[in-house]
Amino acid sequence: MKKIKDVVDTALESDSFKTLCKAVIAAGLADALKGAGPFTIFAPTDDAFAKLPKGTVEGLLKDKKKLTSILKYHVVPEKLMVTDFKRPKSFKTMQGQEIKVDGLMWHINKNIKVNDAKTVKTDIKATNGVIHAIDSVLMPK
Repeated sequence: MKKIKDVVDTALESDSFKTLCKAVIAAGLADALKGAGPFTIFAPTDDAFAKLPKGTVEGLLKDKKKLTSILKYHVVPEKLMVTDFKRPKSFKTMQGQEIKVDGLMWHINKNIKVNDAKTVKTDIKATNGVIHAIDSVLMPK
């Protein structure tokens, strides 16, 4: 049986979050996200980062302040499972702004909308929270 790890190690073990993990480490957020939590991470997949304009990821990796803001915008400081998204609701992120999560279509197509992104995998459990993989990078206003 696979041992459940914290959100950072869970993401590191996945083949879907290589770019995200590189960004989290570059921003210096790994230690914070290894903390007690709980955290809900709306984690952009590598395919989500690949959809960004050419050079965007490289530019963000050089701009720690902007990168940190974007990454914190993907984290809600509470544990939210799919069952918590039955109706549209906004959640305050670690970055300070709110994201809108809408699970109304979950029972039909197994999709939850997070702003304009859609989940591709949900309820990836970790010792200090949960990860929901999304198909786009969320940008704070």
